Amino acid sequence: MILTGTTAGAGVADIWNGLLLFATAAVIVRRVLAHPTVTLQSIYGALSAYMIIGLMFAAFYGATGKLDSSPFFANGQPASTKTYQYFSFTTLTTLGYGDFTAANSNGMAVAVIEALTGQVFLATLVARLVAGFRQSGDEGGGPDGDLTRRARRQAAQRRRRPAGNPSRARSGRRTSRRIP
Repeated sequence: MILTGTTAGAGVADIWNGLLLFATAAVIVRRVLAHPTVTLQSIYGALSAYMIIGLMFAAFYGATGKLDSSPFFANGQPASTKTYQYFSFTTLTTLGYGDFTAANSNGMAVAVIEALTGQVFLATLVARLVAGFRQSGDEGGGPDGDLTRRARRQAAQRRRRPAGNPSRARSGRRTSRRIP
């Protein structure tokens, strides 16, 4: 059976895209959780995985729409890559504008799984990382991970060496007046 250039072939390609995106998200989440300290990079990694999950479900919606004989969206809404992505992210975030609705039970089942995945992902992983990041900031933080500590250190250095006034730097006196 040759699938090249057919709707079924495009559906199979969408399944492969979804599986690759799933593997990518899994690797990112694994690396984020394996990191001993929570840094800003860890939080960005988790948010990247969240976005990849949205794209993964869009690929699965595309596969469902191409492999099923009935239209994917109800009310004759157009089915394209951008509408699948739009539907996916409004479902993942549980925003649900209602302008696109899955017409068949396969699409509805995937939408329910996506909505649950989005909520569990945010409620567990991202919340855990943000809480760990705040705690590390309160306790001094990990290496290069605490932006608050770094910002305080830079502000202290700026107070010690004023810019553009070498006489003030030596004497420690202010040479200009502050306007209230």
